[in-house]
Amino acid sequence: MRFYKVILIVLVCCSSAYGQHSDGMSTNLPTFYKRTLHFGFNIMINKTDFRIHTVKNSNFPDTVIDAIRYRVKSVYTKADPGFALGIVCDARLHEYIRVRFTPNISFASRRLDYTLQNDKHDSTKIFTKAVESTFLIFPIEIKLQSKRMGNFSAYVIGGGGYALDLASNKRAASGGSGGNQLDDAVKIKRDDYFYSAGAGTDFYLQYFKFGLELKVLMGTKNLMYQQNNIFSKAVDKINSRMVVFSLTFEG
Repeated sequence: MRFYKVILIVLVCCSSAYGQHSDGMSTNLPTFYKRTLHFGFNIMINKTDFRIHTVKNSNFPDTVIDAIRYRVKSVYTKADPGFALGIVCDARLHEYIRVRFTPNISFASRRLDYTLQNDKHDSTKIFTKAVESTFLIFPIEIKLQSKRMGNFSAYVIGGGGYALDLASNKRAASGGSGGNQLDDAVKIKRDDYFYSAGAGTDFYLQYFKFGLELKVLMGTKNLMYQQNNIFSKAVDKINSRMVVFSLTFEG
C-alpha cells in the first residue's frame, strides 16, 4: 500500500509543477517528436514478487523434522519495494509510434514463505527465504503516442525483453524459523524473458520532456531449480512479476 501512496504523491506534485510551467498559451519543444532519435534517463521504483504455481494439495510432499512428520500447507510470496536507474534510447517510426530501448539496473527484494503443519494440526513451522536480486533488464518496447494537447500527451507502451539476475544463487539473509535451510533448498535461476505493458503521460517543459509511467513486467520462464527436497517439490513453477513506476527525463 505504501508503494502506491508514493506514486500518488508524485503524481500530484508533478501535476502541480506542470501547472506552473505551462500557462496554456505557449508550446514547449514544438518539434520534439519530429526528431528521428533522442535520449534520456529514468529513475524508477519497483515492487517485485513471484507468481507461484504450487502442486495440488494432495501431492504436497512431507518430511520429518524433530521426529515429527510435517507436510507443506502453503507457499506464499511477499513483495518489497526497490529502485532502478536506466537510460532511454527512443527512435521515431511514425508520427505517433516510437520504439524504445530502456536498459536499466534494478535492485529488488521479495520473500518466499513456506508453512508446514503436522497431521494433527497442532504444530506449525514457518520457513522464510529472502530473495534479494540485482537485475540487468533490457526492454524493447513500442510506444503509441497520443496527439499533443498543448504541452501534454498520453501513451500506451508494450513489448518484452531479457532480464539477468546477478544475485540469483547467492545466499540471502533470511528470517523466521530455519530460514537458512532454504538458502540451499530453494534456488532461483539467473535468466528470464518477460513481456511488458503499461501507460504513461508526457509533460513538455521548457528544456526537456518529463514523463510518468506505470508498467508491469511478467516473466515467462520457470525460475525454480527443481531439487530433491520438500520445498522444491511443493512448487511446480515460479515466475517473476514486477510493477515499475518511472520518472523519465528526455532531451
